[in-house]
Amino acid sequence: MDILLQQIINGLVLGSVYALVALGYTMVYGIINLINFAHGEVLMVGALTSWTIIGLMQESMPGVPGWITLLISLVIACVVSASLNFIIEKVAYRPLRNSPKLAPLITAIGMSILLQTLAMIIWRPNVKPYPTMLPSVPFNIGGAVITPTQILILGLTAVSLAVLVWLVNYTKLGRAMRATAENPRVAALMGVKPDMVISATFIIGAVLAAIAGVMYASNYGTVQHAMGFLPGLKAFTAAVFGGIGNLAGAVVGGILLGLIESIGAGYLGAATGGFLGSNYSDILAFIVLILVLTVRPSGLLGERVADRA
Repeated sequence: MDILLQQIINGLVLGSVYALVALGYTMVYGIINLINFAHGEVLMVGALTSWTIIGLMQESMPGVPGWITLLISLVIACVVSASLNFIIEKVAYRPLRNSPKLAPLITAIGMSILLQTLAMIIWRPNVKPYPTMLPSVPFNIGGAVITPTQILILGLTAVSLAVLVWLVNYTKLGRAMRATAENPRVAALMGVKPDMVISATFIIGAVLAAIAGVMYASNYGTVQHAMGFLPGLKAFTAAVFGGIGNLAGAVVGGILLGLIESIGAGYLGAATGGFLGSNYSDILAFIVLILVLTVRPSGLLGERVADRA
């Protein structure tokens, strides 16, 4: 039971990271029906920016507490990622907004490769150790352990979802987002500025991705230029799993995907008699995804497209 509990904790932490990134995917898709495949690279830029800021602060201000250094680096990473996503939307996606759906999709893939290449040039291709900024002494829970960083990841995911739900449902910007998602032209006639709303959506998604990137790097202790590809792909899978276009669905899909992957890594080897090891846990996650989508093509909680407003 202690092994199962440990795998559940690991799955919740990993799923929380997926959920934060999946929220960005599902928000953009909900507004303009576009899959921003460069979103994983926004996560990567946020993590590498944080790593750079932490290094500079440790050299210039060695006496600053670790949590303050991490907080400052997180804020700067959010600003950089938000600025990057704003530019991506304005330069790469806005001119293609009325084009056939294949054009922005190919552009998104190209932007992902471009950002990886630029990051490799700026930060070099080698894997870098991400410093431990929070206390590393774990807490014991029924024989399993959880670190302060993992607790922070779970807390940030819960707070981010609550703030996002409040923003979408109870603010002027949220009403504008729902109106733009329903019909951008009619929303523009009613005084809404669709371009501004779409840019704001990309900025919010980038902030969530930057938080996920910093937390992912803090939990696993490394950063590199290609670190955003796999979490981005898994987060997109989680968004589809839960029902892309649905905020709660993105979180549910992310958490479930993390749990399936973590529990699969712990028990897949024993279940297959050693034929499949823990590194094959992705197979189990995608098998479950295929089975769920076969039964419910719109995802677990359904796709919110026609009834967003």
